[in-house]
Amino acid sequence: MGVKHWILALFLGLSSAADAETIHFLTEEYPPYNFSGENGPSGASVDQVALIMKTLDLPYEINILPWARAFALAENQPHHCVFTTGHDAARNGKFKWVEPLLVDHMIMVRHKESAVAPRSLEEAKQFVIGTQREDFSAGYLKERGFQRIDYAASLDSTLKKLIAGRIDLMMTSEKTFESMRTDGKPIEAALVLEGKQYGIACHKDMAGETIARMQTELDRLIGDGTQDRIFERYGLSPNRIEQAAK
Repeated sequence: MGVKHWILALFLGLSSAADAETIHFLTEEYPPYNFSGENGPSGASVDQVALIMKTLDLPYEINILPWARAFALAENQPHHCVFTTGHDAARNGKFKWVEPLLVDHMIMVRHKESAVAPRSLEEAKQFVIGTQREDFSAGYLKERGFQRIDYAASLDSTLKKLIAGRIDLMMTSEKTFESMRTDGKPIEAALVLEGKQYGIACHKDMAGETIARMQTELDRLIGDGTQDRIFERYGLSPNRIEQAAK
């Protein structure tokens, strides 16, 4: 290739990169995975997304919104992704997935002074369970016939309701529960449920090549121990990938 052709190719390559569509990553206030820090979005999942995109060298942004809005945008708007998103059968075909950012058990949590003690999902149906709109756990409860579900816009709102006695139990992940307890929240485990995978859910029109590159980089973060070191930095236990429900 001549010098002129090489310069032209380089110019076109730079122009292509500059003109690349920005990928919009959306998440919610759900510490320690995603939350507003002093310098913008932070958390164990946010850090993974940022590392992935730094390697891909594509334009992106991360914004925190109410979960229901973030989920709807990723489902309906090209170049949008939402995380940290529980992966189940109902959501599977709605998105293209990059996972796992997190493998964790779901858990029902009660106020520390509460006598609420369901021994099974069936027994838990008599109680008011708090969760967030469009959250993975909301779908989980509805699919299993729960009627007394209290919806909130954020995890913090659900937690405040639990502590105030306005709901009997709340759904969250085991790692989040452990983090809350470390922070001194007056809560304790009531019922531990099965393990699930959580990841990045992108609009179905996202380029397959981009998804594949994101997945390759996440696999690298997992394989070289970076993911576990990120979890440790936020006081979280490592993923137990072999326990994730398929």
